[in-house]
Amino acid sequence: MPCLFGVLALFVPRLVVALLWFFSHWFDGLFDTLLWPVLGFLFAPTTLLWYSVVENVYGGSWGTLQIVVLVVALMLDLSPSTSKRRAKG
Repeated sequence: MPCLFGVLALFVPRLVVALLWFFSHWFDGLFDTLLWPVLGFLFAPTTLLWYSVVENVYGGSWGTLQIVVLVVALMLDLSPSTSKRRAKG
């Protein structure tokens, strides 16, 4: 089941965040305000998921692996989802 959520998170991260938010206690106690999860949901859902994994699974310990995956998650969130083609002519 965790592998299914991992694969699903790469394709539809906002859906996974919503499912975890409503049906689990995965995000409880991670944030002081509601601002950061809402901004993460809107602009960087993969990064929000990875941050919650580091806090829940790794106990908040940020090592080399965690930082590398964070950079990859940020690149996934900030990359354009569609390629724009120039009109020829």
